[in-house]
Amino acid sequence: MKFPAVMIICLGVGLTAGCKPNPKNITELQRKEAANLVSEAQFAVTMRDYARAEPLFAKAAKLCPDTGEYWLGLGMSRRRLGDKSGAKSAYEEALSAFRDNFDHDSKNADALLQQVSVLALLGRADEARSALEVAQKKHPENGALRRFVEEKQLDRIVSDPSFKEIAL
Repeated sequence: MKFPAVMIICLGVGLTAGCKPNPKNITELQRKEAANLVSEAQFAVTMRDYARAEPLFAKAAKLCPDTGEYWLGLGMSRRRLGDKSGAKSAYEEALSAFRDNFDHDSKNADALLQQVSVLALLGRADEARSALEVAQKKHPENGALRRFVEEKQLDRIVSDPSFKEIAL
């Protein structure tokens, strides 16, 4: 099965960024349980079984609320199930987690790009563009950020039909 570009950007990049430090006293066991739930949820998404994926992502997000990728998966699943208000709530939580991650490490371009992706999912593309401009001025040496802007990746993402299916 071929994964759409939006899934690679939103989930793939996010899963490689790592978690921020553990300010909410989340145990290692809880993180491992959440990771297992997400693995099962991702399999369900691959099978297009969003009704199965949604509660798995929800439980993982509840276990590790600081992990934006779990909220993002929950939002995408809810959107695919037609639950726009639930998707919006999950996307807002993802945005909050990604912002916290970026606040913790402002040189982490992945954390910023995750915020930009979620802002676009929330229909706030202008805010996403502004965030990119500000970050590019603060970190002109960041090659990933520069390429993302120069190649107009945000415009490509927003115009992708598979992205429109999961956006609000």
